[in-house]
Amino acid sequence: MAGVAEQIVPVTLGERSYDIVLHPGLLATVGNRLSALTTSPKIGVVTDRHVASRYLQGTLRSLCKAGYDPTPIILPPGERTKTLGTIAKILDALARHKFERQSLLLALGGGVIGDVTGFAAAIYQRGIPFVQVPTTLVAQVDSSVGGKTGVDHRLGKNLIGAFYQPRAVLIDPLTLRTLPRREWMAGLAEVIKYGIIADEEFFAFLEQKIPALLKLEEEPVIHAIKRSCEIKAQVVAADERESDRRRILNYGHTIGHALESLTGYRGLIHGEAVGIGLVQEADLACHMGLCGREVVERIRSLVQRAGLSERVPQTSFASLWGAMQHDKKVVGGRVIGVWPARIGEVVIRPIEQQVCAAWFQSKHGRGSRPSSGRQPGKHPVRRKARARRKTL
Repeated sequence: MAGVAEQIVPVTLGERSYDIVLHPGLLATVGNRLSALTTSPKIGVVTDRHVASRYLQGTLRSLCKAGYDPTPIILPPGERTKTLGTIAKILDALARHKFERQSLLLALGGGVIGDVTGFAAAIYQRGIPFVQVPTTLVAQVDSSVGGKTGVDHRLGKNLIGAFYQPRAVLIDPLTLRTLPRREWMAGLAEVIKYGIIADEEFFAFLEQKIPALLKLEEEPVIHAIKRSCEIKAQVVAADERESDRRRILNYGHTIGHALESLTGYRGLIHGEAVGIGLVQEADLACHMGLCGREVVERIRSLVQRAGLSERVPQTSFASLWGAMQHDKKVVGGRVIGVWPARIGEVVIRPIEQQVCAAWFQSKHGRGSRPSSGRQPGKHPVRRKARARRKTL
């Protein structure tokens, strides 16, 4: 990827505008790229143990070479790090090292690191600048862009947080080469989402190039990241605070977030849950008469070809609906869903409990075994999901 030209995708939000910069090898020059973003020498580098083992030392060298005084803040990996307790630890480190309002935080890692870093930046001294340096596919195409920051609550995902835009998003696709394969495949769910919600041509590109993407071939990977960022930047620019159009980005996440919550953020990683949500929410849309069966099957096929399961781990409707009720997309006690009308277009509609229950019973009721593209025993969370079924 080293010969690929630098790509820039602007996020247009008035005085909060910033650029997404995409360039292989960018991480080695991250220090020089911060000079226009802060006048303070203090840089807090928030990361997790896994990312730190590969990329922290090189990042610190780049920052020191550019004249900065970096402070590493290393957290445990995983969704269970997204807590108020973690935020307190970050704030303690900033206060202890006398960070000021012009000091900058750098989020080096996946979506969890970006979310907690951004939230800490939003509330420390009522707001300090931060920069996203995403190292996973999910973070590069989705969570690092748009200013959503926050942590989970025991009753639901992302219930505590703030809209707080970064000063820049710096993407080095070379970091994807060290991403565990499970994480890479999970990230493809978010990429597929963009084609479904906004761009049928991009969806067709993914259908054609999914074998190349699974092999991390240079040109399709760069195109997939850039196009995903362009779509998200356009949606965010039109609706920064999710009052209207931005809600289309939640497609696949109503059921997906509920499944993450039900498995205690241990069984399914985010992209796997979203992959299930993409298919199941399309199937539910078909049940409601919003789209044809061919739309569902096209989505199901691509999700399966990406190596992802579309099967709901065993649970009851009461448990699933209860988890959906704690989602931040609930308005006036009603679950507001995003449903495909066709590939490239979605609609936003509330879902009634009775309608959802009828669909669930028809597809996932007692004795029903939904189809799956995986061989028996190959679902990455099936054993864990079964072990917990009595407590869900």
